Amino acid sequence: MKILAILGSPRKGNSQILLNKAVEICKQQNHEITLIKACDLNVSGCTACDGCKDTGECIIHDDMDRIYPLLKQAHRIIIASPIFFFGLPAQLKLLIDRCQCLWYEKYVLKRPIPEKEFKRKALNILVGGMKKGQIGVTCAEATLKAFLRTINVNEHRTIFYLGYNEPGSILENTTIDSDLKNAIEELLKND
Repeated sequence: MKILAILGSPRKGNSQILLNKAVEICKQQNHEITLIKACDLNVSGCTACDGCKDTGECIIHDDMDRIYPLLKQAHRIIIASPIFFFGLPAQLKLLIDRCQCLWYEKYVLKRPIPEKEFKRKALNILVGGMKKGQIGVTCAEATLKAFLRTINVNEHRTIFYLGYNEPGSILENTTIDSDLKNAIEELLKND
């Protein structure tokens, strides 16, 4: 199974710790894993030029040229991200916004990314420094849901951890290993 793991965090911190743990669980089952870090990509913002409207292809050429095939070929996607001001970090949002061409391809040109031999699924892992309320999770998950639906990943699960701001503080949580193991098992099921 091809698994695309996307790190949304611009720093080495809790999101990266959680994603690394999730990837290790997948590696134990010998899946093909590609890891991308949004902050390492050279990605320009979508300019809403509609250059992709008739073709489904973005007219801007940068690192997204190698990301589009990964998004289309993945059987499973894991996204780990912090929550910044109730949303996703700019680097991850750039990647998502540049998928406007895939939105046109699916909804206007009626050429959705084809289903594989089994349905595509995703796991979102979100970490926030806020201790109360879930509005940040709700807002970030809504963006991820719209993105995943656009790339024809119609089933996803979100796990989240709140109250973890300092890098490495997530390791104080004694349930992360079992949480991730259960979430990955569910993600990898062929149902």
